[in-house]
Amino acid sequence: MNNSEYNKAENAVNNVENSLQNATDQAKWKINELADRAKDYINEKRGNDQEANQEDWLDRVKANVSDAWEDIKDKADEAWEKTKDAAEDVKAEWNKKTN
Repeated sequence: MNNSEYNKAENAVNNVENSLQNATDQAKWKINELADRAKDYINEKRGNDQEANQEDWLDRVKANVSDAWEDIKDKADEAWEKTKDAAEDVKAEWNKKTN
């Protein structure tokens, strides 16, 4: 088996790793942004002559986290399939070379 098959599998794994990293980096509201988002929420409510409350705020955060989780899960599923396919390709190539 030549190095090109191994390189192909390694590149697939690296691409998957990068894809997952990008998905987590691009989560809509990162933890360090929550304080700013909370201030924005309070100011928005105040601007609309409404009362800001913790329950409503937590509902917004929960909805955002749920959306981010779905994005990460989709990327993880995609990563699994690509890595599995690359591993199967390498295995098939190995079987061809050794039979």
